[in-house]
Amino acid sequence: MAKIDISIFDEVIDRKNTGSYKWDPYYLKKIFGKKDLLPLWVADMDFRAPQPVINALVERAKHGIFGYTGPDPEKYNNSVINWHKRRYDWLIDEDWIVFSPGIVQACTYLIQRFTKPGDKVIIQEPVYHPFAALIKNNGRRIVSNQLDLVDGHYKMNYEGLEKIVKDSRTKTLILCSPHNPVGRVWTREELIKLGDICLENDVLVISDEIHCDLVYPKYKHTIFASISEELAQHSITCTAGSKTFNLAGFQHSNVIIPNERLRETFKAQMENHALTIPNVFGALALQVAYDEGEEWLNTLMQVLTRNLNFLKDFIKNRVPKVSVIEPEGTYLVWLDFRKYELEPKDLEKKMLEEAKIALDSGYIFGSGGEGFERINIACPLSILKESLERIAKVFAEGNNVQ
Repeated sequence: MAKIDISIFDEVIDRKNTGSYKWDPYYLKKIFGKKDLLPLWVADMDFRAPQPVINALVERAKHGIFGYTGPDPEKYNNSVINWHKRRYDWLIDEDWIVFSPGIVQACTYLIQRFTKPGDKVIIQEPVYHPFAALIKNNGRRIVSNQLDLVDGHYKMNYEGLEKIVKDSRTKTLILCSPHNPVGRVWTREELIKLGDICLENDVLVISDEIHCDLVYPKYKHTIFASISEELAQHSITCTAGSKTFNLAGFQHSNVIIPNERLRETFKAQMENHALTIPNVFGALALQVAYDEGEEWLNTLMQVLTRNLNFLKDFIKNRVPKVSVIEPEGTYLVWLDFRKYELEPKDLEKKMLEEAKIALDSGYIFGSGGEGFERINIACPLSILKESLERIAKVFAEGNNVQ
């Protein structure tokens, strides 16, 4: 693999007027009520995709015919299989791979298919907020087994989980692994304990592992279904290249289901919604990224590690009342502003109106998120510096924060 020049990740690329949800003034106004914001919110990197992906897409576009097109099954499946075997020692059968336009969509159809209205679905808040929305919007009930924050480190509440799963209407648990927004990379032991509880109580685990490739040094991601055949048969794994390689715009993900009954049931659901043909470019982009993008990913992790260290040092020296919940994975960092004793909406207002930056307010992630902010560090260092300077201007010691 060709060596990647780390400097390419510090190029500031103008994304305004490209339809970017993150950067376009139209969408900032629609979502936050203000156009003049520095955006470090949605999980979308400000880096170009790996060059081999761009090259492959340009070549495909030159062909000029974009009729109904599926991926090359052998090449595509081999890319997915080899990636997971090489990085996670998980051997996937090609029959297990089911296309979905996105993981949120996949979770929605999985909940529709494997639960009934009124059934309960477990989430571990604070957690990726679309989970709660898709559960409620489909007439199911949320059961929040809130994570415990102990000495700056989040842990699963197994005692609470064991009580919740005794309810016969509790059918499913959505596992966020690595966890968004708190950045935990769950250990094998933690996942085994969770899995044992779910197995004993016949609770299906839907494992969202979209951030699995973005893990910092010293940590290792364990795919939930790879732990044992029993867990593989009682879980559904959702993966994608959208976070890893910044390919979210292609609306392409894989739902990996070893259990034949669960797989055929889910495939029928996707067929019912006419969602079986991927975007002509999406499958190609992921195939090339998996085959030729690993060195790019390794360099990306160096950049994210550098950005994370810069953020930690800056906060420590300039805004010491803020605590950084150090992520073990993802490019999203969970910042604790609770020492300022601000109401969640007041904290959000300060970010938008005084600091003029768009972050994700902690309260949207559910119980336990109040007083936190989520910042996206997958951007050129100059943009990260500017955002932190804006935060310091408003929240540094000596400022009248109220």
